[in-house]
Amino acid sequence: MKRKSLITAAALLAAAGAIAACSPDQGKSTANAGGNDASSCTNTIAKKDLPVVTMWGWYPNTQLVVDNFNKQSNEVQVCWTNVGQGGDEYDKFQTAISAGTGAPDVIMIEADRIPTFQIQKALVDIKNYGFDAVKANYSDGAWKDVSIGGAVYGVPVDGGPMAMIYRKDIFDKYKITPPKTWAEYEQAAQKVKDAGGPLFGDLGANVPAVMMALQIQKGATPYTYDPAQPESIGIALNDQASKDVLDYWGNLARKGLVGTQDQFTPEYISGVINGKYATYISAAWAPGYLTGAGVGKGEDTGKFAVAPLPQWDAANPMQVNWGGSAFSVTSQAKNPELAAKVAYGLYADDASLTDGWTNQIIFPLNLKALNDPKFVDLKVSFFDGQQANKEVYVPAANAYTGMTYSPFGQYYFDSMTKQIGAVIDGSITGAQAADRIQEDVANYAKEQGFTVQ
Repeated sequence: MKRKSLITAAALLAAAGAIAACSPDQGKSTANAGGNDASSCTNTIAKKDLPVVTMWGWYPNTQLVVDNFNKQSNEVQVCWTNVGQGGDEYDKFQTAISAGTGAPDVIMIEADRIPTFQIQKALVDIKNYGFDAVKANYSDGAWKDVSIGGAVYGVPVDGGPMAMIYRKDIFDKYKITPPKTWAEYEQAAQKVKDAGGPLFGDLGANVPAVMMALQIQKGATPYTYDPAQPESIGIALNDQASKDVLDYWGNLARKGLVGTQDQFTPEYISGVINGKYATYISAAWAPGYLTGAGVGKGEDTGKFAVAPLPQWDAANPMQVNWGGSAFSVTSQAKNPELAAKVAYGLYADDASLTDGWTNQIIFPLNLKALNDPKFVDLKVSFFDGQQANKEVYVPAANAYTGMTYSPFGQYYFDSMTKQIGAVIDGSITGAQAADRIQEDVANYAKEQGFTVQ
């Protein structure tokens, strides 16, 4: 099957989800180190007589996580190099894939990027390397996000079950209760606007992963893909559910009920701080991100709460996810079985998991942490002491059933961003945007050698 350069280029840029799926990098970046060279580790190898597995990753507490693993392991040691976060790492991995050398044994990858690298045969199916021993440590939905067909290409670490963050002061002022459905969300938005209040939310063109998640929540299945039939892919981006969701948000924007500011920008964060938006539709990593961006401090301290994500059909609730990362074994690994032991063991010990969720670095998918009473019952300071995990995020994570990503997710997100922009400027409807996205992405897939179903 022919594969043009664009399919490999899909790994080169990180979408907005890459910015937020994990907390910002706080470690040392060693741009020219790494690969299978274990001579220039960021960490110090504790047990020099053991074999070494190289690893790339950017979690802010990776140093701690690697040290914890190395202290406990009597089989293998991890040599960690931070080559950059998100797109920076993917650039270097793509270069190594093209060159056939220079990749690490284990690499941290966001779940939605796994198909992009798997289709290039750059990742190893780890199902035969100890999967059965750790399968019960994660939910079926968490495993589905890192699987393609019957193969497993990563070990899930953190996720992003979605919810609705809201301003308690605005809801109190306008006598709004958290909407349970999207119909109620629109009604509440209209009520606040009619009373002269702020925007109820935001439609950001630069967060297409949110739109995709909400379309899936309504019943859409954007992609069907099985590596057993690598030349065939199902693409359904303009089904009725997808059109309905784009039209819904387009209408909210047209009525002036929500803003149209790109998110993850100083302008957007300023609006959040100053009460320009009553709600923020986001994921479980958001409190950490917002805190780091200066939200919830000073005058807006204690003004935020979180509620379950509104549903399209209250009688048939669907939980969705935005973001999340995993550890994958690369096809350049010197010893795939040993590398898999590292992938399974990193960020799986109690000390690392506790440090991760305590410092809002990860929303843990390992059930030891997800079900830990200390995590579940945590009173989250950003939410003024609300037990957000117990009330919102843990139930959402437990109910999440996973999804199928495509091998060209970045191209899809770029197309979605372009068409949401057209919806925002009023030149097309949401339904028309869905048709354009379908045509664009289907044509792209055909150019890459796929048969589109």
